[in-house]
Amino acid sequence: MYSVRPPYVLRKLYTGGVWRMSKEEKKIYLTFDDGPIPEITPWVLDVLKANAVPATFFCVGENVKNHTAIYQRILKENHAVGNHTHSHVNGWKTTLPAYMENVQECATYVDTKLFRPPYGRIRKKQQRAVAERFTIIMWDVLSKDYDEKTSPEECFKNVSSHVRNGSIIVFHDSMKAKKNMQYALPRFIDFAKKNGFEFCKL
Repeated sequence: MYSVRPPYVLRKLYTGGVWRMSKEEKKIYLTFDDGPIPEITPWVLDVLKANAVPATFFCVGENVKNHTAIYQRILKENHAVGNHTHSHVNGWKTTLPAYMENVQECATYVDTKLFRPPYGRIRKKQQRAVAERFTIIMWDVLSKDYDEKTSPEECFKNVSSHVRNGSIIVFHDSMKAKKNMQYALPRFIDFAKKNGFEFCKL
């Protein structure tokens, strides 16, 4: 649905979201959506630890509830976390009360001031309500690791050819993204380090 770089129209629609950090510093921000799950999140954590790379995990509340030990490992290894709703709800298909209830339920498991809307879809009223409690984090580079039409090589190219100062980069610690992400992530970390980028968490 979305291009690798968010289109201008989308950024104008969600002006309250953070799409990119400072352009002045050669810092980039890895983010992972939809976990934690045992099938892939520990692997991600192993790769990050081996490379001394911090990241930010936008967690689904149900997954945190079901896989508490993995979530605690994310915190123990000093990564940042964000709210990604409790059951990965699509804001375009959800009423404001139901959406905010889902956000709040996730907040009982994930202590954070960061929020990312699942699918990047959130209505204006939802955005305003969420922004009263959270900083809404969007993205500058979408790896498209979840897209079955994207090959592992294309996934790596998506991030390596679009990264720039301040980029917020989206990967997914999900089964749908596993194949592409496992190929692209370690290669991208190596690429970014060789090109002088510093990894930071949000």
